Amino acid sequence: MSQTEVSRIKPPLVPLATLIGRELRNEKVEKPFVKYGQAALAKKGEDYFLIKLDCHRIPGNTSTTFSVFAIFDGHNGISAAIFAKEHLLGNVLSAIPQGVSREKWLQALPRALVAGFVKTDIEFQQKGETSGTTVTFVVIDGWTVTVASVGDSRCILDAQGGVVSLLTVDHRLEENEEERERVTASGGEVGRLNVFGGNEVGPLRCWPGGLCLSRSIGDTDVGEYIVPIPHVKQVKLSNAGGRLIIASDGIWDTLSSDMAAKSCRGLPAELAAKLVVKEALRSRGLKDDTTCLVVDIIPSEQPILIPSTPRKKQNVLTSLFGKSANKLSAVGVVEELFEEGSAMLSERLGKDFPSDPNSGIFKCAVCQADQPANENLSMNSGPFFSPSSKPWEGPFLCAKCRRKKDAMEGKRPIKPTITV
Repeated sequence: MSQTEVSRIKPPLVPLATLIGRELRNEKVEKPFVKYGQAALAKKGEDYFLIKLDCHRIPGNTSTTFSVFAIFDGHNGISAAIFAKEHLLGNVLSAIPQGVSREKWLQALPRALVAGFVKTDIEFQQKGETSGTTVTFVVIDGWTVTVASVGDSRCILDAQGGVVSLLTVDHRLEENEEERERVTASGGEVGRLNVFGGNEVGPLRCWPGGLCLSRSIGDTDVGEYIVPIPHVKQVKLSNAGGRLIIASDGIWDTLSSDMAAKSCRGLPAELAAKLVVKEALRSRGLKDDTTCLVVDIIPSEQPILIPSTPRKKQNVLTSLFGKSANKLSAVGVVEELFEEGSAMLSERLGKDFPSDPNSGIFKCAVCQADQPANENLSMNSGPFFSPSSKPWEGPFLCAKCRRKKDAMEGKRPIKPTITV
């Protein structure tokens, strides 16, 4: 499609005052179209991806549809990547209260993603296998995009206006000083490979195990200070839409975020994904598994994402770190709703309780198992502390999930319970 043809199908601009007026009058804004493309080349065959367009917040209700896109980049085998692909979505959804409104559902999603990632890690470690996987997990509900990630796969947003934003944080020890400090404080050691003669080579790694990442799902043999707690970011796009590029490190080791976005602007999503992979291979060759998903979130009357001229000195994201926001979206502007990356589970699960203490039954905030009140449950106040453990500011955890939390924070060693 030529640039002239693209310009002809561009819908008329709607004045900002009109958009604001619609939202203030609570008028229904039509849900966007979600178009996607996928491309991949395998070197080791350890990359997996998930595309699911027909998820429902309320089972059977097609008006509550949302979409999920995810990339799982496995290492030391494929078991963890396959397990996460098959179980992570269900574990996340099980941590969200049933029957809540869309607004409450979106507010609960960041915490549910944390619980789902940790539960998936616990379940996989019980299998006794030693592989691991990075995860970049994207939920699209209307104009709201929520991204949870561990490892070094990445999701970027190319919003209207031509400004590229990173929606994930890389958990590579080489680049992330904060994560290096956390790992060493929890009992791990960080250093490079030693070769004959005492020379150090390669990227920084965590020992034992030699993993270059500080967060992942799996990696039972490395240590519990390699945590599955994801960085989570939630943004709301304007009605002008935007493009997501989700890719494994085979792309990002070669292309910067800006290079990837610019290489495929104005192209349909399916062709764009292939072009990003081709561009990554052109300068480096196939050194690693290379997987790319391109997702366009576009107005219903607009067949493809229209590229626009970048705006100078445009502040795309409203800085509201870790908090919800009530500001209105404007054309070409992305509203940041939530961001949190702490590796401390007590900081990520909040202080409210999902169950009524008067009932005598409590639900674990991670595994969602119902538990009778006893000394193995912990809460931020009351008589349910284990005498051997220190109270923490957070909801109830069963004994198994409490042990996992303590191990991740370096309070006690833990080995997986292998069930036969």
